[in-house]
Amino acid sequence: MPERASGTRLALAVAQAANLPQAEALPLVGAVLSETSDCLVAGEPVKISGFGGFVPRKSGKRKGRDPKTGCKVAIEPRTVVSFKPSDVMVSHVNDELRRLAAE
Repeated sequence: MPERASGTRLALAVAQAANLPQAEALPLVGAVLSETSDCLVAGEPVKISGFGGFVPRKSGKRKGRDPKTGCKVAIEPRTVVSFKPSDVMVSHVNDELRRLAAE
């Protein structure tokens, strides 16, 4: 799975689609992923047309429970990133899953 984490698989797809060498596509994909991360760190939402949107949101301080001991613990506030797929993405995934199930 490290291949996905590095963006190599995505870079290969971009290289093939844009008719570029993979060595040229890898820095482009890296730049897009880096900019996406930078925007989320800055608290800005990121929307990708036809794919979906990433939104950073703050979760407040709350009380939780340690599952091992059952003791109550304070959970500190943090930022989480949520993803909402676009209608186009959901439709595409569902269509592909239906197609694969029919085979």
